[in-house]
Amino acid sequence: MNDIKRIAINTGGGDAPGLNAVIHAAVYAARNRGWEIFGIHDGIDGLLEPERYSDGGLMPLTRSVVRNIAHLGGTILGTSNSGNPFKNNGRIDIVLSRFQEHKLDALISIGGDGTLSIARELNEKGLCVVGVPKTIDNDLEATTTTFGFDSAVSFATECIDRLHFTAESHRRVMIVEVMGRYAGWIALYAGIAGRADAILIPEIPYDISKVAAHVKRKTANRSRQYSIVIVAEGAKPVGGGVTLKEAAKAGHVERLGGAGESVAGQLRELTGKETRVVVLGHLLRGGQPTSLDRSLGLVFGAAAVRALAEGQDGVMVAINPPRIDYVPLKQATAKLKLVPVDGYGVMTARTLDISFGD
Repeated sequence: MNDIKRIAINTGGGDAPGLNAVIHAAVYAARNRGWEIFGIHDGIDGLLEPERYSDGGLMPLTRSVVRNIAHLGGTILGTSNSGNPFKNNGRIDIVLSRFQEHKLDALISIGGDGTLSIARELNEKGLCVVGVPKTIDNDLEATTTTFGFDSAVSFATECIDRLHFTAESHRRVMIVEVMGRYAGWIALYAGIAGRADAILIPEIPYDISKVAAHVKRKTANRSRQYSIVIVAEGAKPVGGGVTLKEAAKAGHVERLGGAGESVAGQLRELTGKETRVVVLGHLLRGGQPTSLDRSLGLVFGAAAVRALAEGQDGVMVAINPPRIDYVPLKQATAKLKLVPVDGYGVMTARTLDISFGD
């Protein structure tokens, strides 16, 4: 791959703190090698619908453009999570032709399992691709961690800390619903750090009567008549399924949501306590990245360019300290990384008398 001269970079799926740090590092690393680098607008839309953009869908990226973006949230390229744009319409050939038209030699694709699956399809059609793992959910099996996760946990913890005061003032049970899809990483670590009384995660189906009994025991003490319960959006009761939003129930794209409201209603009936629900939702995606996520983004961006320079193709860069690994895209998107129920996180929570409702 020593003949690489022009590369593209895109961001897909939900935004995550640290995306701009990846872009910053990739641009500096590419320019240091004498390569040109261009940003694709809005996932892959900049190539599919170039007429929408004043620059034809491709943003020339120079050091001056990205010099002061590493600490910013969001992505200067825009993103899209509307699903795979290639399903049932053959538009993948349009994207490939755009790469040829603009004489682009390779793509750095930053995203989670959905975006990296699209990147894999492009690679299977002959495009040189290197993927970068991005998700606040931390649910990609091939890498020890993903950027955005630490920022999400840090913000969720800050919110939980604040809720302790209002919950105590009103003697309420506060239910905090957090993102994470089918993995409970954010809920687990924010719940531990925020000193929650119960944490409900997808990996451990809960019995609501056990959660209620735990809350009643915790609030029986006159010095602490309130409770904090963290609910992952993918949490499910024993024998039941995840809670879906109304659009999902009607047969549209599956969207999780409502788990917190469900738990709150049941706890209100079973404990007699006043309950309130706070859904953090997209607040977990916004804001500046923590120093850890900024560092991870810079590591990933530099590693992606280095991978191309080393002749890697069809891989995702992964951090497995002290190594940077190159994992085949097919393997990288094959399996979700779930919270191990016998891992130190769950064991720590149980030792601290935090209930999982099991």
